[in-house]
Amino acid sequence: MNIIDLGLRDYQSVWDFQKQKLLERIESKIPDTLIFVEHPHVITKGRRTSTEDIKTQDIMMFEIERGGKATYHGPGQLVGYPIFELSASKLGIKKYICLLEKVLIGTLLDFGIQSVGCTGATGVWVGSKKIASIGIAVKKWVSYHGFALNVNTDLTYFQKINPCGFESSVMTSMQEILQKPILLEDVKHRVVFHFNKIFKV
Repeated sequence: MNIIDLGLRDYQSVWDFQKQKLLERIESKIPDTLIFVEHPHVITKGRRTSTEDIKTQDIMMFEIERGGKATYHGPGQLVGYPIFELSASKLGIKKYICLLEKVLIGTLLDFGIQSVGCTGATGVWVGSKKIASIGIAVKKWVSYHGFALNVNTDLTYFQKINPCGFESSVMTSMQEILQKPILLEDVKHRVVFHFNKIFKV
């Protein structure tokens, strides 16, 4: 698995970069690739977003190809875009999403946070609070888009939307739960570990 860490980068350039890597993976020019990034404040609207899900117009927005509804990205949030070929391992979309959730569940457990996924509500949950969102797209059996894990995220920005169709108060972060900021680099290392363990890449 190839790891690309883009640091803090605007959404449009990373969206374009994803699509470039998607085509390269479809053509078998690159191996499975995991892109890490933080975005400046932005709202992305998945295919099921309704007008009621958006409460503001004062922040950059993008309508994108992934499933799901609206979500927020911003500094302190670890976003991962796996560009993975799914057909060789015979992964269906539901199974793939469940494995992504398991990667994040394992990562959170490394920091002492118990969480669950693979339920009816996509994403990773700590009790009744949502700590990670997942929304993917697939083209020719290669995945793109991915997950957003709230590490040190400013949760007030979720008030600008109904995140994934829920009230904004449902969202939480590692920092909120542990009552201290967490180094993103430490989280990335554990995410990579669990990707290698679960996907065997």
